[in-house]
Amino acid sequence: MTTELRPTRDHVDSLADVIDTILDKGLVINADIVVSVVGVELLGIKIRAALASFETAARYGLEFPSGANLELPAWQEAQTVKETCPQCDKRVAAEELLGTGCPWCGWMSARAEAPAMGAA
Repeated sequence: MTTELRPTRDHVDSLADVIDTILDKGLVINADIVVSVVGVELLGIKIRAALASFETAARYGLEFPSGANLELPAWQEAQTVKETCPQCDKRVAAEELLGTGCPWCGWMSARAEAPAMGAA
């Protein structure tokens, strides 16, 4: 008796899931292109590109465009440390998620539940 093994997938990622993952984790392209004839370099191109969300770029210390006003609320929000809610997978400020719970689904951490249990 022969059992045929086939690869399986738990779920299929949509294009939105792939883009979300790339923006969350970041993607760096680093390429050096050289065109030479008979050992003489005629053209050299160095490409350095990064694709990431502002939050990811801030987390890894990537440089923002020159002239960017880093005091704007959107930039400050991008630099806020965030965690993923274990229940709904939304990104929430770490202090809020651990201190008061998830504003999206109502999940509460043990630290947030401790004062509530003491009051009951």
